[in-house]
Amino acid sequence: MTHPDTPHEPVSAASVPDHDCTLLQHIIEHRAATHPDDAALWWQGRAITYATVQHSACAVAALFGASGAPGDRIAVLSWNCPEYVALIYGIAAAGQILVPLNARLATAELIYQLRTSGATTLLGDPDLLRPLQACTEFPPTIHVQCLDESWHTKLAEAPDMPMLPRAAPDDTVWLLFTSGSTGKPKGALLSHHSFLAGLRSAALARPVQASDRYYYPFPLFHVSAHNVLLQHLYGAAVVLARTFDATDTLNACRELQVTTLSLAPTMIAMLLDHPDFKPADLRSVRTIGYGASAMPQTLLQRLLADTDVGLCQSYGMTELSGSVAFLTVEDHQQAARDQPELLQSVGRPLPTARIILQDDNGEVCTVGTPGEILVQAEQVMQGYWHNPAATAQALANGWLHTGDIGRFDAQGYLYIVDRKKDMIISGGENIASREIEEVMRRHSAVKDCAVIGMPDPKWGETACAVLVLREPLSDTELAAHCRRFLAAYKTPKKWLRVALLPLNASGKIDKPKLRQQHMPP
Repeated sequence: MTHPDTPHEPVSAASVPDHDCTLLQHIIEHRAATHPDDAALWWQGRAITYATVQHSACAVAALFGASGAPGDRIAVLSWNCPEYVALIYGIAAAGQILVPLNARLATAELIYQLRTSGATTLLGDPDLLRPLQACTEFPPTIHVQCLDESWHTKLAEAPDMPMLPRAAPDDTVWLLFTSGSTGKPKGALLSHHSFLAGLRSAALARPVQASDRYYYPFPLFHVSAHNVLLQHLYGAAVVLARTFDATDTLNACRELQVTTLSLAPTMIAMLLDHPDFKPADLRSVRTIGYGASAMPQTLLQRLLADTDVGLCQSYGMTELSGSVAFLTVEDHQQAARDQPELLQSVGRPLPTARIILQDDNGEVCTVGTPGEILVQAEQVMQGYWHNPAATAQALANGWLHTGDIGRFDAQGYLYIVDRKKDMIISGGENIASREIEEVMRRHSAVKDCAVIGMPDPKWGETACAVLVLREPLSDTELAAHCRRFLAAYKTPKKWLRVALLPLNASGKIDKPKLRQQHMPP
């Protein structure tokens, strides 16, 4: 059952696509057939049409269809670029599985994911591939292809043939690694069906107009990439940024008349604080969708006072192929008027999802009582790659057990009480504390440790390591040890030494108490 008396917004007419897609590649096929000359992408000031993206995707499908088999895993390690978008569609059309790799990970982390996924091919940015290939542990059986001129030559020489269906709706299309909340990252399996269900859910709360120009600065290797496909499903154009840059974002808004954006609150603050920012820069913007952290009340008031931009936030995760609850534009306006507490909510569930809260005894929680968030929806993942135990635990009794603790209020708004497995969110990136702790314990001088999130004015949170040491160790030495195994953004920015770590009644490290002890006043 959904939360009792949870109201839902009516489905907008703009939320219903003018065609039925059952496979991911149908999105680009349809738009190329009906609106070939419309812009699918804007890249570095240049428009790329739907027909052009479709042509590249067909070439990708022909190449991989000829050299591999359905179900092969094709890994991509790249920053945002048009080639990446063509790979998303083309690999799906070949009946194979895309494995997006986080370009910010350390070499050891990337090799773990390549080995775990059993990838047969790795494509990517030459600068990102170089250190991987230089590592002695790089799997020698993986074929490596740089996304450079040689790649474009291969596409040009590919046979000119239509994208024939080589997959069914329930076949896996993405193997997307989670951020490792239980130690090692798990590979969530998203099917064509679950991915498309996630797109249609998102459209209910963030309707897309075919005339939209949507600015996307988040990485395509995150589940947030579903926003790019959402725009294409409804015929809009995506202004694709390689990475986020405040100056580039403002220029895009001014020069291309951007209508919708996805930004983290940190990014919004960077725009407003930019020395060249003027409220008129955002006059074409209808909505900014944000996530990863709550919207500060002062930032909301500033944005609403200076501009006419609407804000929308959502609750979702990799395992949900997107989001299942939204805090709408109207909710943000209400928060600005007289309900600032709504900004701590992630919104109300969509009609496409069933959400309940469950206590430790398996009972459904009443209003105001915290419990684990459980979800039933078509957009739920199939399971975890080669991990039946974790799959059974996550999908027990037909519900996705998110591991997040939430509560409902009387109006049906969902609030997150605690994050999944002590997850830290820094600058929009999920950081698993246990993963860092396991790395720290590899150092002979570390007797015990715990990692917690600490408030940070720029990034929202940063990782802080609390350590019991056998011998003195400097911050520099600790950071260098972490950087051998972890990405820079996962490496703690603060190091605290203690004699003992607090334990709870079951003998586990008491992280709530640890946060209370070390949280700045």
